[in-house]
Amino acid sequence: MSICVLGCGTMGVAILSGSFESGTELGEITACVSSEDSAQRLQQLYGEQVKVLVGENAKGVASAQVVLLCTKPQLAKVVLEDPELNRHLSGKVLISICAGVTLAQLQDWVPETTVVIRAMPNTPCKIREGMTVLGCPPNTPSQYRELALNLFSPLGRCRFMDEKHFDAVTSLSGSGPAFACVVLEALADGGVMMGIPRDVALELAAQAIHGAASMVLTTGAHPAAIKDSVTTPGGCTIAGLLTMEDGKIRSTLARTIQEATQVASELGKPK
Repeated sequence: MSICVLGCGTMGVAILSGSFESGTELGEITACVSSEDSAQRLQQLYGEQVKVLVGENAKGVASAQVVLLCTKPQLAKVVLEDPELNRHLSGKVLISICAGVTLAQLQDWVPETTVVIRAMPNTPCKIREGMTVLGCPPNTPSQYRELALNLFSPLGRCRFMDEKHFDAVTSLSGSGPAFACVVLEALADGGVMMGIPRDVALELAAQAIHGAASMVLTTGAHPAAIKDSVTTPGGCTIAGLLTMEDGKIRSTLARTIQEATQVASELGKPK
């Protein structure tokens, strides 16, 4: 399988790095970028593992069976409707990670014979701890669904969902690591305030969040059950929890996802 990555920025690098780390056999890989600086960065990262092209999107697509569209959402239409590139998309698989760009839009911009799939990965894919949600038209043949699963599953967890959920998925899963890091940093700040060295506080906070999340995923236990198992009557945990509730942390985080979802829904629309 030969792959062309169009626009190899943060997420393109995360996908490639996670794939190399997992040992996944990707075949020939071409990354298409728009600047020499980006090309040099990729060459330093991957050496001969990735062929890097600058300003030659059509050439990269021509030699690939699968095309990963990793450009900014507002550039997707311009990139795909380039006449020379568009011609080379016939009969190939296009997997787009562009937030807010719908399957219908993608199908309008590519030849009828192009198989279109949406993917929403997140940056922890870089260390194979990612979450990727896939979506495709109802009539997509099973071999292409399997291809997408095989591509993203080595990078962490992967599942299909209806496209109607993708804006919320973008905010919760795609942006989620950034939101989680704010919580992590705040917990570490509290540790520092109470005398714990910064590096140790970060380690303790990160492992606490990682461990709690792993318990949810591994055991299937509800977060509330795990919280209650730590909370003893009159103890320090309930004191801290009440302080969090005083600060309306639940509604603030929930509204964060609501607001980010609204913005995600606008990203693919023409300006």
